[in-house]
Amino acid sequence: MTQRPRKIAILAERGFAPAGQLRFPIARLATASLVRDALNEDAADNDVTSVATIVSDRRERCSIVARQAGVIAGIPLAREAFRQRNPRASIRAAVKDGEKVAAGTPVMFVTGHARGLLSAERAALNFMQRLSGIATLTHEFVVAVAGTSARILDTRKTTPGWRRLEKYAVRAGGGMNHRMDLGSVVLIKDNHIAALDGDVAMAVQRARDTAPAGMRIEVECDSLEQISQALEARPDVILLDNMPVKTMRAAVEMIGGRAVIEASGGVTLATVRGIAESGVDWISVGALTHSAKALDLALDFQKL
Repeated sequence: MTQRPRKIAILAERGFAPAGQLRFPIARLATASLVRDALNEDAADNDVTSVATIVSDRRERCSIVARQAGVIAGIPLAREAFRQRNPRASIRAAVKDGEKVAAGTPVMFVTGHARGLLSAERAALNFMQRLSGIATLTHEFVVAVAGTSARILDTRKTTPGWRRLEKYAVRAGGGMNHRMDLGSVVLIKDNHIAALDGDVAMAVQRARDTAPAGMRIEVECDSLEQISQALEARPDVILLDNMPVKTMRAAVEMIGGRAVIEASGGVTLATVRGIAESGVDWISVGALTHSAKALDLALDFQKL
C-alpha cells in the first residue's frame, strides 16, 4: 500500500490546492470589475431610499456581524464594495477568510458616509453570505471525516461565472479543489465509456495515448468488473460512482494502492463518515457548491 500516498503527493503537485494554502483567486482589477457589476445591478448609484431619508454628509459606523457560527469567506469582495461606494471609508476586517467564528462575532468594521454604506450593503453581504455558506458547509464535511485519511473535494457544479470564487470558498472551509475545468484533467465518465461500447480499458488507454504529458487520467467505475478493466490501463485515479460502502471496501482492496481512489455520488453529512472509513482517498461532494445555505450575516449601524 506504499504507492497510494506517493501518488497522492504527486497529484497534489499537479494543480490541486491543499487546504491551508489560501490565496484570493481573482486579481485586483477583476475583483473591482466584478463588484462594480454587482453594484450596478443593484442601482447602487440611484439609492432613492437613502437619498430621500439621509442628509448627504451624514457619517456612520457599522459592522458586519455573523448571526450564526460558521467559516468566513469573501472579505476582499465586501471591502471592495464599500470602497467603491465610499472611497474614503475606514475599513477594518476583524477576521480573515478561512477563520471560524461564533454567532455574534463582528467580522468587519466600516466607517464612512451613511448613503455610501447603505448602497453597498446588499452587494457586500451577498458576496460574503454565499461564499461563507460554502466554506461553512465544507468545514462540516471536513470535520465529519476527521481522523480518517479521506479528503473532501468539490466538483464543477458551481454557479456560472462564480467558479473560482466558490472553489476558493471550499478551500477556505478546509476542502480541496477537484478539476477547475474540462481542460485541466481527463475524467472519463459513464457517457464517454458508453460511446466506446463500454470498453473501460480502451477509454483509459486512449486518454493515456493522447492527453498532454503529465495530465491526470481519472476514470469513473460503477462496478468491480469495471475497476478490473480500468486497472489494466493504469489510470491515476479511479472514481467509485454511487457504490454501496460494502462494495467500496472491496474496491479499495482490489485496487491495492495502484491508483488514488475517489468516491462520489449523493454524498451527505449523514453518509460521508462511512464512506471515508471504507479507505477511499478522496470524497467529492457536489452539494458543497450547489446546495450550500448562505451564512447569516448582517450589517449593523452603531453610534459614532
